[in-house]
Amino acid sequence: MTTAVIIVAAGRGSRVGGPVPKQWQPLGGQPVLAHTLAAFAGMMRVLVIHPDDRARAEALDTDVLLVDGGATRDASVRAALEALVGKGVTQVLIHDGARPFPSAALIARLRAALANAPGAAPALAVTDALWRGDNGLVAGTQDRQGLHRAQTPQGFRFDAILAAHRAHPGGAADDVEVARAAGLDVTIVEGDETNLKLTFPGDFARAEAILRGRQMDVRLGNGYDVHAFTEGDHVWLCGVKIPHHKGLLGHSDADVGMHALTDAIYGALAEGDIGRHFPPSDPQWKGAASHIFLSHAAGLMAARGYRLANCDVTLVCERPKIGPHAIAMQTELARIMAVDVGLVSVKATTSERLGFTGREEGIAAIATAALVRT
Repeated sequence: MTTAVIIVAAGRGSRVGGPVPKQWQPLGGQPVLAHTLAAFAGMMRVLVIHPDDRARAEALDTDVLLVDGGATRDASVRAALEALVGKGVTQVLIHDGARPFPSAALIARLRAALANAPGAAPALAVTDALWRGDNGLVAGTQDRQGLHRAQTPQGFRFDAILAAHRAHPGGAADDVEVARAAGLDVTIVEGDETNLKLTFPGDFARAEAILRGRQMDVRLGNGYDVHAFTEGDHVWLCGVKIPHHKGLLGHSDADVGMHALTDAIYGALAEGDIGRHFPPSDPQWKGAASHIFLSHAAGLMAARGYRLANCDVTLVCERPKIGPHAIAMQTELARIMAVDVGLVSVKATTSERLGFTGREEGIAAIATAALVRT
């Protein structure tokens, strides 16, 4: 499953004041958009810009697809969606460029909700009393029951929201409106108070305070695993079945690479190892596919509010040769963890015919995982 994010930043933002549009004004020493883009690092990113801002955008981040926006927000989103056609995208998150602080936990909630719904969007329930005003005077009250403050990113299955935009006449306030006009259900997920939209000058002071108070929580974990060769005609390595004149011996499917990566994630979370969560003494795990273990570790990571910054798996063996299968391994590990394939590295080395791997008695694997929570 491939997720792309569209960041809409073609507006002029005149209410905030200043010599440049609000998304280009400084926040913590960087343009607002630098923070917004960083929140989606590792994902396929599309930045919708005003043509006048292209030079600024090209200097900001080279790993971003730039698309010129339209006269309205929905026209800008439509242009970005069309630019993603044919790129294998299955889910898309659509986000306002002037919201610089979407958290990893919020993004994870959206992506989880899209597994069961064509659309999902974050919102905060209205808790304050609501008044209607007239010429500066209170003219009445409004029932707040069922009312929510909408936020972005708003997530959708790609084909569904593309069709919805193509059919919409234009003029929508946001993409939820476009989706609902097409008959799509949109699930509400919990929003985040720090996910503010910069609209007025005072919002920048709030954003600076949030930035000062945020502490990036970076976790590193290591994993190491070994499995001996036994009789067989194939091995499982990093989720890929490879023909070989021997198999690997283990309680599960003995996928030494996936075991090492799973332990690296557990280690970063201070959650022990595979044996703690899936005891080898329990017969239900005999012969189990190792993707069960990695999926559990990735789910625990997301539930704790972390995202994978990157991971690196090194397989140590003389044979089978890993190079022809490395890309397939990267792709499969990324699929299981629901992350961009660019965050996953798989490589191999030999031990120069030394030790048990050099004697082809087994395979070893070393893995490192970096997790980030902001």
